[in-house]
Amino acid sequence: MTTRIWTAALAVIGDEILSGRTQDMNVAQVAAWLNVQGIRLAEVRIVPDKTDAIVEAVNILRARNDYLFTTGGIGPTHDDITVDAIAEALGVGVVFHPKAVAVLEGYYATRGGLTDARKRMARVPDGADLIENRMSGAPGIRIGNVFIMAGVPHITARMLDALTGTLEGGLPVLSRTVGGWIPESEVAELLGAVEKAHEGVAIGSYPFFRDGRVGANFVVRATDAALLDACMADLTERLEADGRTVVADGI
Repeated sequence: MTTRIWTAALAVIGDEILSGRTQDMNVAQVAAWLNVQGIRLAEVRIVPDKTDAIVEAVNILRARNDYLFTTGGIGPTHDDITVDAIAEALGVGVVFHPKAVAVLEGYYATRGGLTDARKRMARVPDGADLIENRMSGAPGIRIGNVFIMAGVPHITARMLDALTGTLEGGLPVLSRTVGGWIPESEVAELLGAVEKAHEGVAIGSYPFFRDGRVGANFVVRATDAALLDACMADLTERLEADGRTVVADGI
């Protein structure tokens, strides 16, 4: 383990996400999985099914983060262009991965055979490795610090499972929450003072409006459990001293 902060970016690829026809569910599960690996999801970009846009996003995001994950656009149809675009971004060609072809041949042996369309899912940027997919056979792809995964959330989850423990990362981020029927603007200075008093801790404020009332949950994050506990105790004490009713674990 190390105190170095490892970061990742996620590029969600697909016109269907941008149009609103499909609601993305991968951001949350990728972020949660990365946190367990000791890697922080630093940024997310939603990209259309356009080669130039994918190339631009891949080259920017992979350069300023330790890892880049992409979801979407690796299926069997003509508009699944993610592999080609990422290969272009990396300056390599596209080839059929022999292991991917074998896996797909086995998977589709009793499902109508490996058609040309299905074989497209064995195409990878030259030099890539595979990410196992026990759900639908078609593997994910890893090349350098780029991880190319399916857009279907439950298939993405299986690919993440296959990667568990294989990436270098730091300490997982721990978090605890307190909340109350407290307008965040009234305690903004208090929150800032508590965070400043506990180096290595971050406090996020998440307001809400329910039943005609304004409230907020305050999430404290740190990689050290003792530091997290100390900050939580200090925050709770200061809020109560300010006359606030605090609810453990949030509202």
